[in-house]
Amino acid sequence: MTKALTAIVTGSTSGIGLGIATAFAAQGVNLVLNGFGDRAEIDSIRAALEDKYGVKAVYDDADMTKPEEIRAMVARAERELGQIDVLVNNAGIQHVAPVEEFPEEKWNAILAINLSAAFHATKAVFAGMKSRKFGRIINIASAHGLVASPFKSAYVAAKHGVVGFTKAIALEGAEFGVTANAICPGYVKTPLVEKQIPDQAKARGMSEADVIQKVILEAQPTKQFVTVEQVGALAVFLTTAAAAQITGAALQIDGGWVAK
Repeated sequence: MTKALTAIVTGSTSGIGLGIATAFAAQGVNLVLNGFGDRAEIDSIRAALEDKYGVKAVYDDADMTKPEEIRAMVARAERELGQIDVLVNNAGIQHVAPVEEFPEEKWNAILAINLSAAFHATKAVFAGMKSRKFGRIINIASAHGLVASPFKSAYVAAKHGVVGFTKAIALEGAEFGVTANAICPGYVKTPLVEKQIPDQAKARGMSEADVIQKVILEAQPTKQFVTVEQVGALAVFLTTAAAAQITGAALQIDGGWVAK
């Protein structure tokens, strides 16, 4: 019987990260969940994944701005679950402001969580993956890793950095069975986005339906949200043997946004 894979998914207590973690659990992958939120709610999510899919799931509250906590999370995962086969660097934050008004602390936090955390986590697992001749690094970038929007200077810089970092580590892992790819979603319907819709409607004097179609989804030719399930399915595919020759790629799942 093939040994079950083990994956760390950062920022996986809600949204895209939880969608990816759920997709992995459905394939029998053991998990390390990570992120902020209500501890009782997170434990309920963790237990539900274990009960439904028969996997082992642990939660670690490592702060992605703190390299020492990231290293400790990886070490704990290895102690409790064994080797780390898959790392999904998903944790991210956003702030929107003109560059001349952009708070320096927000710039620093966005680069720390969206970019530097991926480096620290990858560094912690990479030697083990190389030694075992298998590993999958999946970095959740964004359409903003390939194109820009105004007022998102830190986010765009970080996500472009993620794509470049992915290419570099793909080359380093290429002869060792370690692949690295970036998934670049467009707008995904997550709780965070859903909460913004009523506020946007009020601020703009528009209906919620118009906000969705004319503001949020204006960039996506399909005029449809990407779903967390679709992102999760792509992440799962990248762990399979069929994807062994896909490495260093920035894979768009954006309803045609970047094609324009």
